[in-house]
Amino acid sequence: MSMVSNSKTNNLRWYYIRKETIVSIISSLYILLFLYAATSKLADYQNFKIQIAKTPIISDFSMVLPWLVPTVEIIISILLIFSRTVLVGLYASLALMTTFTVYIYSILHFSDVIPCSCGGVLQKMNWDQHLVFNIFFILLTIIGILLQPSTKQNKVVQNP
Repeated sequence: MSMVSNSKTNNLRWYYIRKETIVSIISSLYILLFLYAATSKLADYQNFKIQIAKTPIISDFSMVLPWLVPTVEIIISILLIFSRTVLVGLYASLALMTTFTVYIYSILHFSDVIPCSCGGVLQKMNWDQHLVFNIFFILLTIIGILLQPSTKQNKVVQNP
């Protein structure tokens, strides 16, 4: 009986290790994405600021967004580094990527002016590609949130 129980515990342990690995990969992708995006925006801050001011949908916020967006991206990246705050970071990533996606959709469907305020490699994408890219990351985030083990599950695996 103890052999079956031990085998079950080992299987559970491997199951949660695989889940944690997937969540770590998703978190790492977001850390890379957000730190890259924030760095690109800050490196070309004046251009980013001008592009934000040209965008009809968000031009009213052109004084605050150029520093707020990279700051939020950096904060989320920090949240995703630590295991205690990964879930909060994933929810924040989901909120930010959803906001970006709604913004892109709105620009594509309701705006005559389509400026690009993204930096680096992301600037090379057209708007439709960017929309697909964002949706892909939203799906990754949802997977990461669903795979995030609850504290009760962690206690069962850690204390067989």
